Amino acid sequence: MKLIKKISHLSVLALFVFNLQEPVLARSWFHPLNLVQKKANFNVPLQYTQTQTNVSPSDEFDNAADISWRNFFSDPYLANLIDTALSNNQELNIFLQDVEIAKNDVKAAKSEYLPKVGLGLGAESFKVSKHSREGNIDRVIDRNDLRNPNSAFNVGANMTWEVDIWKKLRNAKNASQMHLMAQKEGRNFLVSRLVSEIARNYYELMALDNSLMIIDENIRLQEKAYLKMKLLKAYAKANNLAVNRFEAQLLKTKSQRFEVSQQIIEKENRLKFLSGIYDATPVLRNSKQLLSMQVNELQIGVPVQLLKNRPDIRQAEYTVKAARLELKSVKASLYPQLSIDANTGFSAFDPALLFNPKALVYDVMGNLMTPLINRQAILARIGIADAYQTQTALNYEQTLLQAYTEVLNQMAKIKNMQQSYATKQKEVTLLDASVVIANSLFKYAKADYIEVLLTQEEKLNAQKDLVDLKMNLVGSKVDLYRALGGGWQ
Repeated sequence: MKLIKKISHLSVLALFVFNLQEPVLARSWFHPLNLVQKKANFNVPLQYTQTQTNVSPSDEFDNAADISWRNFFSDPYLANLIDTALSNNQELNIFLQDVEIAKNDVKAAKSEYLPKVGLGLGAESFKVSKHSREGNIDRVIDRNDLRNPNSAFNVGANMTWEVDIWKKLRNAKNASQMHLMAQKEGRNFLVSRLVSEIARNYYELMALDNSLMIIDENIRLQEKAYLKMKLLKAYAKANNLAVNRFEAQLLKTKSQRFEVSQQIIEKENRLKFLSGIYDATPVLRNSKQLLSMQVNELQIGVPVQLLKNRPDIRQAEYTVKAARLELKSVKASLYPQLSIDANTGFSAFDPALLFNPKALVYDVMGNLMTPLINRQAILARIGIADAYQTQTALNYEQTLLQAYTEVLNQMAKIKNMQQSYATKQKEVTLLDASVVIANSLFKYAKADYIEVLLTQEEKLNAQKDLVDLKMNLVGSKVDLYRALGGGWQ
């Protein structure tokens, strides 16, 4: 009868679990929340501009993002700075530890759905009260000359296993793997930003060097003009006001030199900080090459290539996948959980009898439990996971839109900077000639000193603007390379 009763209980339990697959799960008890999964929208235009050659997203199309940064930047000094930064940059090294943490999270999640087995040793010694029921039994045993065991020795293994019926633990493990992939893409995105920031600061340093050279050249010219004006005053051909104005202009230019010198120091220190080095020596560079650098157009490809080239987009994509898996894992907490506990080993009151076959003990127990009292806490966790899943999908859409917008902005910026630079070159050429003309006219009293001062100042400002435009033009090329997804290969 007992056997039949046990079989009937097991049959009812198996039937209950079987019925959970579809009919019961459809009820509100196991699905009390009406969740609608947010799907990320990644519909991007087929091309960036209407002037692009019509291409299909599936076509092979050259893209500057596929170029390694070692080939993109030909300057050996810049390449050495980037190499140093990739080894020493503190922010990057800190992020690499996040990757290691994610790797260990995956290892921990993998072991969650495996049986947990432990080995234990135990010894026990006890004495009961003589006035207790057990004490009376001991006295009876003693009178019959039977041995009274008052100790126990145990050795054995135990196993606990939560059977992953609803893939709660496996989904959690897969979510950890997705987080690991997201962290790796985050590392690539950080490398891309680091490479572009170093290149940007390097070119800005070169521009400051050129500005300093322009200022030094203008200081020499202004010193000559100032001495010439003092000489004219000595011959009564100029007044003290003209001398003072020329001297004031010279002092103003010298003051600008100190400002630019400070900016150069700060820019060098910024590059050293990004490279993670303590070094008192100047940053090596060939600044005279800046104005002669060619800024060629980059192959931009098609917008859909951003999905595979931009690490931040791939990072957002893996985060979306992880959030979906985490939501599934949390939802499974509402379902009945099956756990199996098993113990086996040897137990005896005498160590000599411990490993005797008759000392073998074992027990197996299964539990099927569903949450009742703590359902509200689980529902709250499901709500949090659902909101996070929606948030990651929206973040993915925002990241994709931002990447697309960055490419458009940098494309337009390069085009406009090229036209502005060409126009500014013409302005500088005209002002060079104007300075010569102004000095000649002043020499023959055909122009006053104010015209000479204004022409010299306009020339200085135009030359500095020309350097800034060149720096922005070169920097825009770097920014477009990063926007397309380059710099981390």
